[in-house]
Amino acid sequence: MNFEEIEHLEEQFQLATYAKMRIAVKTGKGAWIWTSGGEKYLDLYGGHAVCATGHAHPRVVAALKDQVEKVLFYSNLVYSEVRAKAAEKLVAIAPESITKAFFCNSGTEANENAMRMARMRTKRKKIITFSGGFHGRTADAISATFLGNYRNLGKPNVPHHVCAEFGNIESVRQLADKETAAIMLEPIQSMAGVTEAAPEFFAGLRKICDEHSIVLIFDEVQTGVGRTGNWFFSGSNLADFVEADIITLAKSLGSGVPVGVCLVNACIAESIKTNDLGTTFGGGMLAAAAVLATLEAIEADKMRENISDIENYLRERLKGIEEVKSLRGKGGLLGIEFNESCKLIHQKLLDNKIITGTSSNPNVLRLLPPLCIKKDEIDLLIEALK
Repeated sequence: MNFEEIEHLEEQFQLATYAKMRIAVKTGKGAWIWTSGGEKYLDLYGGHAVCATGHAHPRVVAALKDQVEKVLFYSNLVYSEVRAKAAEKLVAIAPESITKAFFCNSGTEANENAMRMARMRTKRKKIITFSGGFHGRTADAISATFLGNYRNLGKPNVPHHVCAEFGNIESVRQLADKETAAIMLEPIQSMAGVTEAAPEFFAGLRKICDEHSIVLIFDEVQTGVGRTGNWFFSGSNLADFVEADIITLAKSLGSGVPVGVCLVNACIAESIKTNDLGTTFGGGMLAAAAVLATLEAIEADKMRENISDIENYLRERLKGIEEVKSLRGKGGLLGIEFNESCKLIHQKLLDNKIITGTSSNPNVLRLLPPLCIKKDEIDLLIEALK
């Protein structure tokens, strides 16, 4: 089918979601995609930060092919070798306090279950989240989101959600009390324009949580799985080595196969009994194979080290462009801040066959590339910007 035929069918039979780029993806390899018309695009957005290992990484493709030939799916009513290995690997690379994993299907599901587990643990209702944070589109997650118009889209909202100012520890102290079940945050707020907080902010959150027996949740749907150069933001120097009680993951975790997870410490784990949590598709064999292969590929190809080098390289290359005000973020979660709106820049880059992302900050262009991106591919972005 040509592009116009594909476009016509989608518009006719699919409900509206995002404002789409007028291309139809047919194949991909590494940091590149090819369209139905045979055009080649450099993908610096990775399908919303999903394609961490690049498109069609050989290890991931081989693992999926092998699993498909064995069994596509069976639920958590049975044991599974590949699920067991995926859970073991996640706990092994996680901060030391993490002991168990709960698989689900997406980031918003992971966040919903994280809040549920916090309420089970504390027997409380209130959840503190932050201005600029985005946690998903299901009922509890969108009610925890205080970014733009998203919360209004989820009305009627789930009660007991309150908003603190991201990076302002005093605003958290004013809200935290003996009625608070959890404090949940994106350690780097991606959609808000790649907004960061100082490491001491996370130390302050940990202190407040310990004082009031509050569960600390890091929504690492975008910062996790090596994207910042660390396996996780939690436990890293970026967080002043603070470890969250629950870490939620999705996006990059399956290299494109839908999968989410909650990683929890022993205190949370001991609160969960049989039948407290459930999921039909969560932890399915195909998803588990994708998780295991993704983590092994990132490790074997030294992608975490690579993306840290890429960040430093990009910072240097951007210094020669007057219109660039700063580079926000870490590793492969980056925001190029311009002196004025980047809407036209985003479109012009697309015209030059480079895919990037925008954000709620009109001046910030987001980059969420595969962790295997190369310096000569970054050079193509720099030359296009110039």
